Amino acid sequence: MLARLRFPAERSRGRRYPEPEHPYRKAFQRDRDRVVHSRAFRRLEAKTQVFAPGLSDHFRNRLTHTIEVAQIARTAAGVLQLDEDLTEALALVHDIGHPPFAHAGEEELDRQMARFGEHFDHNLHALRIVEGFEQRYARFPGLNLTFEVREGMVKHSKDFGPGEAPELDEYLPGMRPPLEAQLIDLADEIAYNTADLDDAYSAGMFDAEEVAACVPRYRVIHQAVETQFPGATPRERFYESLRQLIDWLVSGLIEGTAEAAREAGLAGPEEVRAFPKRIAVFTPEASAASRELKRFLHAKVYDSPALNEDRHRSMIQIAELFQFFLERPETLPQPHAERAAAEPAHRVICDYIAGMTDGFFLRVWEQAMGGGDKNLFSHG
Repeated sequence: MLARLRFPAERSRGRRYPEPEHPYRKAFQRDRDRVVHSRAFRRLEAKTQVFAPGLSDHFRNRLTHTIEVAQIARTAAGVLQLDEDLTEALALVHDIGHPPFAHAGEEELDRQMARFGEHFDHNLHALRIVEGFEQRYARFPGLNLTFEVREGMVKHSKDFGPGEAPELDEYLPGMRPPLEAQLIDLADEIAYNTADLDDAYSAGMFDAEEVAACVPRYRVIHQAVETQFPGATPRERFYESLRQLIDWLVSGLIEGTAEAAREAGLAGPEEVRAFPKRIAVFTPEASAASRELKRFLHAKVYDSPALNEDRHRSMIQIAELFQFFLERPETLPQPHAERAAAEPAHRVICDYIAGMTDGFFLRVWEQAMGGGDKNLFSHG
C-alpha cells in the first residue's frame, strides 16, 4: 500500500521541551496516552455532539464520537500501512477544543469574540489546551506533544498559507501535514454523518425509506438488505444497512487515498508535505454519497425545529454568561480572575466557557442569572 509515505517517528521535529525517550513507548504512543489522560479529553463525555443527553442515554456525546473517529482512522491507517499511533493520537485529540453545546457553542463564542476583533476556532483552542491549559507535568506546561500532532491539530480542517495565520507560522504554512493527519478530517466526516443518521433515526426523525429516497448509495444497500433479510424488522434492516454504509465509506476513503497517491507519484513523506493538495480523499462515488448524506441530515435533522430551539436557547445562554463575566471579571474563579486582571478579559472568559461541559455551564449560568427558570435545564 502506502508504507513509503508513512511518517517516520524517528524524523519527528520533536517536542517543544526536550524529553528523554521512553524505553518501550514511541513518541506518538506517548502523545496518545497524554491526550487520553488529560482533563479536556474526559470532559468530552459531558459535551453534546448533536442531541442533548437528556433526551436519551443512547445518543452520542463528543467522547463517543471521538472514539468512533479513532476507530475509523486507525483502520484506514492500518490498511494503508501508515503510522497507526500518530493517526490515533490525532483522532483522539481532534475535538478537545470544542465548547459546550456542539457547533452552536462554537458559533456563539466566535460571535462574542468578533466584538473585540478576534475569533474562536475549536482547533486553535485545542492547541491552547495542549500547550498550556493542561497542567499535569512538573517539567513543562501543557502536554508537550510532538510537533506533528500539534501541526495536525491546527491543520485538521484546512491548510493555511504563509501570512494567513501569523500565530501559527511555526507549523509549516503552505505545506500539507503528514498523510496520517490528512486522514482525520475524512474519518471525522464518516463518523458524524453515519452516527447522526443513527441517532436521528432512533429519535424518530425519519424512516429508512426517506434516507433511501435522498441518498442513492444507501438505497442500493437498503434494497439488498431487504432482499437478503426479508424477516428482519425495519429497525434491524436499518442498522444492517447503516453498518454496510460505514464499511463502504471507509473503503472509499482507503481506495481514494491509495489511488490519489499513485496518481501523484509520491515517493516519500516529504513529498506528501510539498504536494500542492491533500492526498487523503474519498473515491468520487464515496464523496458524492457523503455530500448527499450531509444534505439529508441538514434538511431532516440539523435544521429541524426541535434542534433549532435547543440551539437558539444555548446561544442566548452563552451570550448572557459571557456578558455577565465581562461586566464582573472579578467573579471568575481562580486562576481565571487573576488572568483577567492581567490579560484581556474577553479572552479569559472565552477560554473559561469553552472548557465547560454542558452541565457545568448550565449550573454556572443558573447561578449567574440568579436562579433562572428551572425549565431551561430540562436537557442539562
